[in-house]
Amino acid sequence: MSEEGLPTIPKGDYPLIDADPHFSRVMRYFRFSDIGIWAAVTASAPLLVGLMDYNKYTQISKGVQGTIKGFLIAARQRRSMFGPAPSLFLGAVGGFLIAYQRSSYRFLGYSENAREQAKDLEELSKRAKAGLPIYGESALTPELQKIAASYSRLAIFKFSVFPLFNFVNHPYHGVDTSKYFK
Repeated sequence: MSEEGLPTIPKGDYPLIDADPHFSRVMRYFRFSDIGIWAAVTASAPLLVGLMDYNKYTQISKGVQGTIKGFLIAARQRRSMFGPAPSLFLGAVGGFLIAYQRSSYRFLGYSENAREQAKDLEELSKRAKAGLPIYGESALTPELQKIAASYSRLAIFKFSVFPLFNFVNHPYHGVDTSKYFK
């Protein structure tokens, strides 16, 4: 398939595995360190919110910026807007996005990816030998597949602004697929 009209991927220090990996592939290729970062961010979010709340109440009690006595009493009695459950949820979402981005960078060749190269070659060679489409089947037309690829291809670089995942199977992955048929 021609990749004309699709955004080009800036070259990384390691070999490119997939320019637009499917969501499920990125999840399957998570390393233990990715899961560890996800867990660490999830666990640290309630602690950070608690520290910010503590700091807020201590600053108010010291009379910073001319606070009045009534506001001080109300602030001490009010619970934090982010309790343990919402901050834990936000930490889990943030940790997942960081882990997903780290895994995606390995697909693009921006960090060490020897383990992912071997796993990719093994997985997609099995699909090729079985006569299945290498990157899966899609119910979309080729035009819509190309549009989906153009939207999600460089989305990982804008992940902190607008997380966008690739849920479409398409043939536009920026690699030579002949190596899977050997």
